[in-house]
Parts: sequence; structure tokens; C-alpha cells
Amino acid sequence: MNGRVLLVDDEQHITRNLEKVIPWSMLGLEVTGTAKNGVEALELLRAEPADLILCDIRMPVMDGLELVRQIRERGMACDVIMLSGYQDFSYTRSAIQYGVKDYILKPIPYDELTGVIARVMSEQRNKRQQIKEEQRKLDRMIDLANEKILYDVLMDYTDITPDNWLMAGQEQLLGEPQYTLLVLDIDAGSADARDWREWPDKERKIWNFAVCNVLRETLRLAGLHHAVIQMRDGEWCVLIRGQKAADSGDGSPEARELQVNQWAEMLLASVRKNAKLQLHAGIYDKMTAMNKLSSAYKTVQRGMQLSTESVPIAVYGSEFAGGFDPGRTLWDIAERLIGAMKRGDAAGVDAEQRRLAEQLHKAGGSAEGRLKPMLHFLALHLMRELKEADLLQREQEEAMWRKMDLHFGVKDLFAAIRQASSEGVARSTDKRKHSERQLTDAKQFMDRHLFRDLSVEEAATYVGLSTSHFSLLFKQTYGETFIEYITRQRMEKAKALLLETSKSVALIAKEVGYAERRYFTKVFMKYAGQNPTDYRMAVQGGGSLLTVPEESEDEH
Repeated sequence: MNGRVLLVDDEQHITRNLEKVIPWSMLGLEVTGTAKNGVEALELLRAEPADLILCDIRMPVMDGLELVRQIRERGMACDVIMLSGYQDFSYTRSAIQYGVKDYILKPIPYDELTGVIARVMSEQRNKRQQIKEEQRKLDRMIDLANEKILYDVLMDYTDITPDNWLMAGQEQLLGEPQYTLLVLDIDAGSADARDWREWPDKERKIWNFAVCNVLRETLRLAGLHHAVIQMRDGEWCVLIRGQKAADSGDGSPEARELQVNQWAEMLLASVRKNAKLQLHAGIYDKMTAMNKLSSAYKTVQRGMQLSTESVPIAVYGSEFAGGFDPGRTLWDIAERLIGAMKRGDAAGVDAEQRRLAEQLHKAGGSAEGRLKPMLHFLALHLMRELKEADLLQREQEEAMWRKMDLHFGVKDLFAAIRQASSEGVARSTDKRKHSERQLTDAKQFMDRHLFRDLSVEEAATYVGLSTSHFSLLFKQTYGETFIEYITRQRMEKAKALLLETSKSVALIAKEVGYAERRYFTKVFMKYAGQNPTDYRMAVQGGGSLLTVPEESEDEH
């Protein structure tokens, strides 16, 4: 697409010569209009914006300098080259003041003017490319921040409401169906996963990271707006935002199911090719609002764990709930059992073990055929959660896997669950004081690194905890999530810097960990109710400190 040029001069032979002599096509430009004065030029610009204006200074009705002033006041994005037969320095100074790109004296040296136009348009293209690249970085930064928030949302650690300042202008995502949710998981109990189970923890972490990258790159190449969140070792939640069912416009449930299945097949094939491992996928049957993601994730996770069918892709949703009655009861017991273990609540663990025993007693002789597969899956789920919470030592994990591989009966499965949960709660109780010290160390580490992009994975690794266990402990101990704490600390530090220093907003944004000023401004406005410049003026009583000139707050 060619750039648009407007020629403005009261001498028609000048505009005719410019049209004919300058090699516009070679420069990637076309002349879309000519005007005899500034008034005519403004009318043409209102009808069709221009990328470049060549403009005389001395004209009747409205001269060139007044035209440029009007253009700048109205925020029209175009470059201007002034043409003049006058060498008066006052004209040049005024032209520079209004941001004119160059000043060419008449008679016009057309070769020189052609070079100036080429330079100006090259600068313009480079600037557009830079803006595009900055926007891409900003979008990725927002995506990464959203992934941190979305982890807490999926785990139900945070309340998402329009008043939550972490949303930073994304409130519209709360009530509308925005996400397609998929869960990708390794079948930990299968023979294919035996090699994976034997990998050391460090190798597993590298593999988990690699799979995240494979999933993100596959979705990026497919042009899908996405988030990929690792939920635990060998399990990922993929959220695809704002995609309708099929490009054909067919919004039927069948068309959507076909589309989402294609996405799942694409992701599984990519992981199989690039990470050399077989995963299976669970899909939530409806598009889901952000504030419903936690229940949707739990539905899919439960369905995948309790399913006795070995299929690569399965769909789960509320209408399938009736088919999970026995399994749902066991699942609820298992979830409460895991929660009690993580809290170090020995009485709670004993109570859930008794409930589990009662369910098995009620099932009687049917337990072997009907509940044994579900109990087996619950045992695997329990082991993975214990491992994620760092409540299962390596030798215990290996011993449990050996037992699981034997596929023994209900009585032995129940004994294994009971043993694992009892050891887990004992270990949790022993670790409670140690965990308090770990979290204190983590907070100190986080406070020292507010100036850079800090992930929950990095903070958890620093104190030797898994991401999910660290997130749970942090929320239980401090009453807020990792990202809520980090963002609040950054905003409070930013407020102090705005009050106590004359540093620019852009510099303060970098000092508190935001590479992009626009994103920082969004979050600050949501947190403080004002953009940073207005906040500074308000707290300084109109500017008691000598402040540096600020860029315009065009983000709000």
C-alpha cells in the first residue's frame, strides 16, 4: 500500500511540477490531493489523512505555519516538509518548533527534495516498525502477566471482580464467554510414562519448561491468542481466548467441538514430535468466562483422573456430572484429604480416611469391579499432588510407583492411599516451621528483585519448593497471591518515587519492574485511581518538586 501525499502551495505550477518531477511511485507514495492554502488542506485532511505534506509557507487565507500548528493541535499523524522562497530565520525557527521534518528553499532543487522525501519516509517506516515491535512486546508482557494471574484464578486462590486492581483495564473479560479451556496431561500410570517417572527432578523441570514452550509456539504459529499455564508436574492448562467456532461462521456446538478437537490434536501432535512424549487432552465443553475458569478446570481435571477409558481426547462438562456420582464422591474426599495434608491437619486427614473407608464399605462386593479403577486413579492423583507439595520423598515415590504398577486390589489400594496420606500429613507438620522460614526468605528475595520481571517459578525455586505448593503456602500465610503481593509492592514503591523524586514516569516504571511504560500506567491507574503524572501533581500539591518534563499520558 502506497503512502499518501498532500501538496499545498498557492502557485499551481509548483504543485504541477512536484506531481510530475518527483518519482512518487519509486518512493512508495502517491499524491492524493493538492490545495492552494491551509484551509483547503485541512478540509482534505479531514476527508483523507496523509502520511506526508509538502507545504509552502507564505499563502493567502491560512499560511503554512498556521496549517502545521493546526495539524499538531488536532493530533494528525503526518510529517511535513516546508517549501519557501524566504530565508528568514524566524520562519525556520517556527518550523522547527512545530516539528517540521525539513525546510527546502525555492527554487526547488528536485534531486535534493527527492532525497529528503526518501529519508523522511524511511524514518516513518522505521518508526511504524518500532511501534509495532513495542506493541508486540507489550502484548507478550500482558500475556505473561495474565498467565501469572490466570494460574491463581484456575487454582481459586484469588477473587476476580471488576474492582480487582490486578485486572488493569481487563474487566470486560469477567462476564463474557472468552476462553476455550483444554487440559493436557501425561498419563502417569501408563507404561509409556515409566521412563518419565524415573527422570530426576531437574530433568523433569527442564522437560516441563520445554513442553510449555512447544505449546506456546504451536499456538502462536496457529494465530491463536492464548495462555499456557503449568498446573503441576506433567499437567498444563491451555486457554484460547476469544475464538469462535470455525471460520465459516457456523456457531453450532458441533462446529465448535470439531474446531476445539482440531486444536487439541494439533497440540498433542506437536508435543509428540518435539518433546517425544504422549499426552492426552481434556476439553471443557463450553466457552468460559474468567470468573468461571476454576470450576471448569476442576471439572476437566476430575473427569480425566476418573475416566476409565483410554482416549487421547475427551470432552467434559456439567451435563456429564451425573455419570460421575461414585467417582465424584471419592474425588471430593480425595480433594479434602489433600487439602488437610497440605495444611498439616492430622485430624482432617483421619476424618477423610474414615469417609473413604465408609464409601468402600458401602460399595461392598461391587468395589472391585466398579470402584477399583477410580481408586487407582485417585491414588495416582494423590501421589502427584504430594509430589507437587514436596510431601513425598523420592524413595517413597519410587516405592509407590512400583506398587501402582502391580495393579493390586481395592484393599491394597486403600492401604497405599492411607499410608501415603498419613506420611504426607506428618511430613507437612514437620515442615510447617521450616516453610515459614522459607516464605520469609522468599519475600526478602522478591523485595530485592522488584525491578525486574520476577516469576512465581523463580521465587519457588529459590526456596526449594514446587510452584503450586509455594503458591498455596504464600496465599495461606499472607492472605494474598504472589502476583498480588508483587504488584502491590511495585505500586507502593512507584508512589513513593513519584512523591519523593523528580524521576520521569518511564524511568520509575523501569525501576519497579515494568519495561513498558504504557502497561505500568494501566496497572497504576487501576491501583491508585489516577495516572502517574496526575498522582504526582496531586500528592505534591501542584508540583512542589522540580519535576522533569513528562510524556503525554495518552494511555488513559
